[in-house]
Amino acid sequence: MWCELWLPPDSPMTIQWHRANVSRAVVKLLNNKRSQAVGILMSSIHLDMKDIHNAVLNMDNAVVDLETLHALYENRAQADEMDGIKKHIKSSKDKEDAKPLDKPEQFLFQLSQIPNFSERVFCILFQSTFHECITSILRKVEILQRVCKVLGLVLAFGNFMNGGNRSRGQADGFTLDILPKLKDVKSSDNSQSLLSYMVAYYLRHFDEMKFDDFQRDLRKLKKDLNACSVETEKVCKLSSEDNLQPFKDKMDEFLSQAKTDLETQEKQLADTQKIFLELSVSFSVKPKAGEKEVSPNTLFSVWHEFSSDFKDQWKKQNKLMLQERVKMAEESFKQAREKASYNVKPKHATGIKAKLGQKI
Repeated sequence: MWCELWLPPDSPMTIQWHRANVSRAVVKLLNNKRSQAVGILMSSIHLDMKDIHNAVLNMDNAVVDLETLHALYENRAQADEMDGIKKHIKSSKDKEDAKPLDKPEQFLFQLSQIPNFSERVFCILFQSTFHECITSILRKVEILQRVCKVLGLVLAFGNFMNGGNRSRGQADGFTLDILPKLKDVKSSDNSQSLLSYMVAYYLRHFDEMKFDDFQRDLRKLKKDLNACSVETEKVCKLSSEDNLQPFKDKMDEFLSQAKTDLETQEKQLADTQKIFLELSVSFSVKPKAGEKEVSPNTLFSVWHEFSSDFKDQWKKQNKLMLQERVKMAEESFKQAREKASYNVKPKHATGIKAKLGQKI
């Protein structure tokens, strides 16, 4: 620098520059991309470390919301990063001129000082998402059960229509390629198709059919629940008496209920799978190459066209039923109005003008 070249070493300006330069010197252990990511996180959360500390230990997300906790968890220090940070702190402990860590490194170190930060936050986040996951699985199973009911209706109506035929009126199943043809089977008066009649029957006897895709997998949820249980045990084992509650009681209660819910869902899924496989046998559906058993994708590839027709007819029949109800309501109102009606006799004038008018 120019001051080192042109000013004497004991110059006040030289001394001042060296002090400023030393104060700006920091130790950067993270790579640029990682340091920038942590820096952005620090500037975006606007929280004191004590708030984060309180949120994690007390499982209180009033100040630190779950989204922020998730971001902190995703950006926590990795093992190699933590080793480097601790090594620097240890080596510079007794040095007066030791350079401080850069702010991102300091932030990661402070997070690591929260007792069992990683394990606790993992449990908190899993607890917050468990209900959503189990509900998604329940919805998936219910959809599959309802589809099986609709296919059962097809078989029942087919047997009824062929009731006079011993060879075809007592069938245990049918091939799926018959489904797209249901809309072409007309009633005796040609007023509606078999598909439209089935939809109307379904609306009167079963719940509304939902056409949603399956989203979650039960095995992954069970794996995450087991991991949460392991992390909970680890926290309880390593935590001091002061930091044990309320984490222990809250997680014990959650894990107990979650395991019960999961076992219930596993049983329901197993029962539904049994029904599905029996249904596949009835429809003569064979597994594809490489499959041990028929998968929902295999069966519902044929189901797709039928479900589209079913949905269209569902809307149509719903509209017709609404019109029928409106018509019935109007008819009831009309009848009630007729019963309440009465005859009004005309009033005859009795005044002088009326009498004179009669004489004229």
